[in-house]
Amino acid sequence: MKSKNIAILLAGGSGTRFGADRPKQFLALSDGRTVLEHSVAAFSASPLIDRIVVVTREDYVEEVRRMLHSCPKVTDVVAGGRERYESSTRALAVCTGPDDLLLFHDAVRPFVSADLIRRLIGAAAGGRCVAAAMPATDTVVRADGEGRLLETLRRSELWCMQTPQCFPRRIIAEAYRLGLADPAFAPTDDCGVVRRYLPEVPILLVPGEAANIKITYPEDLR
Repeated sequence: MKSKNIAILLAGGSGTRFGADRPKQFLALSDGRTVLEHSVAAFSASPLIDRIVVVTREDYVEEVRRMLHSCPKVTDVVAGGRERYESSTRALAVCTGPDDLLLFHDAVRPFVSADLIRRLIGAAAGGRCVAAAMPATDTVVRADGEGRLLETLRRSELWCMQTPQCFPRRIIAEAYRLGLADPAFAPTDDCGVVRRYLPEVPILLVPGEAANIKITYPEDLR
């Protein structure tokens, strides 16, 4: 059976830092469509994407199903968990093809472009793990708990992670299997899980895009 490219949109956040009465993924942009709808539309428009899975808050599952009912590529809307990793693992439960390429994407990055999706899928050919990231442009320093500068890091080696982050299903599933068995499991993103529990697996960084912002604060929405 031919492997598929499956976009997994993680839309389970509560958006407490944003301060709105609804999670930010359900706020409307200027054209009236929600942030989530824009993200879904970006992947749906790509001819390289075969299927879309949306993971959202349990109390929004039915609303999201109604919102996206006319998008044929959206095959599943599932309830996520309290933490991001729980949402990722619940998506894995409905994506079972071991060689399928899973593209994990923050639903609050609605401006992901067709070109970035294409470049990531191209870079993932042959079963590679890849992720979008931007080279750091500011000087980054390390400080102690009281804010005292300890070290200036080498900017040429620093990248700011974005999404999509892309993995063959068999690799990301094995990384999570190992991670969930670890009492000290404390992931930040999907790349971090693979990096810690399958360190022998390389992850290629593909240059992201400045427009591929993550909506975090009200000024980002504007």
